[in-house]
Amino acid sequence: MKLITNNKKAFHDYFISDLFEAGIVLEGSEVKSIRGGGVSLNDSFVNIKDGEIFLRNAYIKPYENTGAFVPDSRKTRKLLMHRAEIDKLERKIKEKGFSLVPTKMYFKDGRIKVEIGVAKGKKLYDKRETLKEKSIQKDIDRAMRPLR
Repeated sequence: MKLITNNKKAFHDYFISDLFEAGIVLEGSEVKSIRGGGVSLNDSFVNIKDGEIFLRNAYIKPYENTGAFVPDSRKTRKLLMHRAEIDKLERKIKEKGFSLVPTKMYFKDGRIKVEIGVAKGKKLYDKRETLKEKSIQKDIDRAMRPLR
């Protein structure tokens, strides 16, 4: 598994409970652009419509060396999952306050996969608590590191 991009903002803004893997429908020039690292999952989200699952607002930079057809950089892209998984996700997001957020994009066996997290929004005090815990852990790691 080779990581392409990570959505750090999702982990800052949400409590991520369950993670699911999905394939993504792309066009040739989009794959080349992703291989070059021209992708961002910030401000993107996943929704379910008519039993199909879609990735919305993900940025894929237009590939420079493409021909006449250049796909939109923020278009809606279909995700590929089994029906049972989509139904399970749909039941989860019907609960109060849950939504679907892409957390990672990576290569697996030569194919591009998107990791989707079932997320519940954090309050401001939760975000502060998370930052405080990270700071404390960083100080502990720094103290435990051997001197050079």
